[in-house]
Amino acid sequence: MGKSVAGFDWLTILIYLLLVGFGWANIYSASLAESHTSFFEFNQIYSKQGLWIILSFLLIIILLSIEAKFYQRFSSVIYAISLLSLAGLFVFGSTIAGQTAWYQIGPISIQPAEFAKAATALAVAKYLSGIQTNIKDFKHQLRVFLIIALPMILVLLQPDAGSAMVYFSFAFALYREGLHFAYLLLGFFAATLFVATLAFGPAWVIGGVILIAILVYLKNLKRRPNLFKYLFFAAVAIGFSLSVNYVFENVFKQHHRDRFNIVLGKEVDSRGIGYNTNQSEIAIGSGGLFGKGWTEGTQTKGHFVPEQHTDYIFSTVGEEWGFLGSTFILVLFVMLMLRLLYLAERQRSTFTRVYGYGVIGIIFMHFLVNIGMVIGIFPTVGIPLPFLSYGGSGLWAFTILLFIFIKLDSDRMSF
Repeated sequence: MGKSVAGFDWLTILIYLLLVGFGWANIYSASLAESHTSFFEFNQIYSKQGLWIILSFLLIIILLSIEAKFYQRFSSVIYAISLLSLAGLFVFGSTIAGQTAWYQIGPISIQPAEFAKAATALAVAKYLSGIQTNIKDFKHQLRVFLIIALPMILVLLQPDAGSAMVYFSFAFALYREGLHFAYLLLGFFAATLFVATLAFGPAWVIGGVILIAILVYLKNLKRRPNLFKYLFFAAVAIGFSLSVNYVFENVFKQHHRDRFNIVLGKEVDSRGIGYNTNQSEIAIGSGGLFGKGWTEGTQTKGHFVPEQHTDYIFSTVGEEWGFLGSTFILVLFVMLMLRLLYLAERQRSTFTRVYGYGVIGIIFMHFLVNIGMVIGIFPTVGIPLPFLSYGGSGLWAFTILLFIFIKLDSDRMSF
């Protein structure tokens, strides 16, 4: 590794270090007990995270020492192992908070769903970089969709809807490689119909669909549009809208329904299922421009925000570091994703480029949903903020995800 140290993208590494360091500082504040006496109380959450961070540096050395082509050559094996680790949870896994998502090894809990994201990114990159693969061919589309769907289904069965949702982020990489825009448009349209039906009811949505279909048809009347095509799409949209309430009531669990209803304003619940979000908004809003100061947040010190050191860590940032501190974190994430986009586009290897876009998509999805959840515009789904939230599995998984790409980029001329 010593000969190629200069080839690593140090800007990306610097952003990683800043995020991890700032994350630990906020985990320390969010988990600080009044009786603490030292930074080195190893039964404390911040000490455990500090240990995971130190071990992450050793992991980085290992990841960067491995030959870059190893990740391409053994991507299918890594993917298969990740599927087995997810399937094994239903036999050997521990159930915590209703989710069978962890292996308990002594005092350590390992969540394989976090690591499966990197494994899936490698598998997708390996398949799409195949000489005979053409993403515009429907047969090949089905195969890559299957690669993404298998771990997604296993995660959904745990059940962990938040982690399963992250797999939709691979659409970013598929679109870059030539997947027709119609797939993304169809997905966006379906999501819009789903939310609109929940918010306004099927009658209003069906009326809107019919009105839009008529207006579009009349606009294109001079081109002699195919009436059957418009009727078909309108019928599918109407059928989908009519099925939304059934799916919502019979497939979604009660806590998922409650969270959607709160976000849509159909329920007001500041002490029950909506308590976390309500307290998080109070914490962020009270931070003002400059914040209350590190370890001085009243909401944070009072532990009013449940799970603040994990999924709601950004509320600590908002309260103690204020608007400026929050903006600093947001800018770091934007810089990281833009830098990764630049690195992905300069690759000569299709494998590395696809993997890079997979990394960007996963980080972006976590970033978008977590921040949206903390400020109350998305339902609470339990997605951590990369590099900042507490958790050894999450930190290691994102470290692996990122530094595999850094290693592949450093050897881009040899592919």
